[in-house]
Amino acid sequence: MGKKSTVLVAKVVDTARPAVVGGDRRPVWHALRTIASRITTPLLPDDYLHLANPLWSARELRGRILSVHRETEDSATLVIKPGWGFDFDYRPGQYIGIGLLVDGRWRWRSYSLTSSPTDTGSSSARTVTITVKAMPEGFLSTHLVAGVEPGTIVRLAAPRGNFVLPDPAPASILFLTAGSGITPVMSMLRTLVRRNQIGDIVHVHSVPTGADAMFRAELDALAADRPGYRLLLRETRTRGRLDLESLDHEVPDWRERHTWACGPEGMLAQAERVWTSAGIGDRLHLERFAVAKAAPAGAGGTVTFVRSGRTVAADAATSLMDAGEGAGVLMPFGCRMGICQSCVVGLVDGHVRDLRTGREHEPGSRIQTCISAASGDCAIDI
Repeated sequence: MGKKSTVLVAKVVDTARPAVVGGDRRPVWHALRTIASRITTPLLPDDYLHLANPLWSARELRGRILSVHRETEDSATLVIKPGWGFDFDYRPGQYIGIGLLVDGRWRWRSYSLTSSPTDTGSSSARTVTITVKAMPEGFLSTHLVAGVEPGTIVRLAAPRGNFVLPDPAPASILFLTAGSGITPVMSMLRTLVRRNQIGDIVHVHSVPTGADAMFRAELDALAADRPGYRLLLRETRTRGRLDLESLDHEVPDWRERHTWACGPEGMLAQAERVWTSAGIGDRLHLERFAVAKAAPAGAGGTVTFVRSGRTVAADAATSLMDAGEGAGVLMPFGCRMGICQSCVVGLVDGHVRDLRTGREHEPGSRIQTCISAASGDCAIDI
């Protein structure tokens, strides 16, 4: 049987701003927003709306960061109050895009929601949370953890993703997480608590040390209060990494459970092999935070962003998305791993190379900027 992995479906767009979704479910505010944007010049609707409330926009989703609190030494949870048009009825396990203005440039990344969705109550009183781990190579993640101030206005992209928990949940579940891979599962756990659906759950979570475990106090309290939830915390610096070939020792009935796994690529790749070998690949649901890339080939080149009027030199290992964002171009994005098609743009001139397969694309092609790199000088339509 084949595995169940994250499959993201999104509208292909050529604009930098994420599309505002939910108009079909909220026709009144959507109509007002459309009218405001059409009967005035492009800048005036948001100018007027901003005077009334900085979270109102005729063109984009916005949010205000209410608070930032540390989870571990290098991670923090951000409480965000979304503005006009945000759909709070997302599915546990989905992610949102967040854009932050830093040094005059909008920096965009996607992060899993760690809050529980709800479609009840006043939207003015509701918030969402994301939990971010600062990565050495991650400019925005480091800034969100250590530098962003409460009150900051951010741009948001609507919740997306198919690494989600069904309702009702399966009778028996295995959560397999490592490091920051716990973040989408945290939304699932909080949702199960809210729905009173904690049945038979085993949660195997790997971290270097106990101090590196996000949500440690909440997880311990959940294990103490709910007999149906069993937490197996593995500290890898003392016990080593979990070998899924030996999962029988930790979870003897793992084959009978529906499994949601999120963590490093090595763990997920082994999970695919083990579950497929056991003939239960359909019970495995995976979430990857990064795409596994092949070794770069070629010499890169100069990338021209036609509509933006900018150029930048990029090596063969740098994606066109990263190159564009580094040059201050507002790049369309979604999953950032070559799945959802949200970053597709036209290749005007030159050649680009797929970082995963090595395949080269010719002028006139539609390319995914998150997994494509320059193969010589090239120009893309953004």
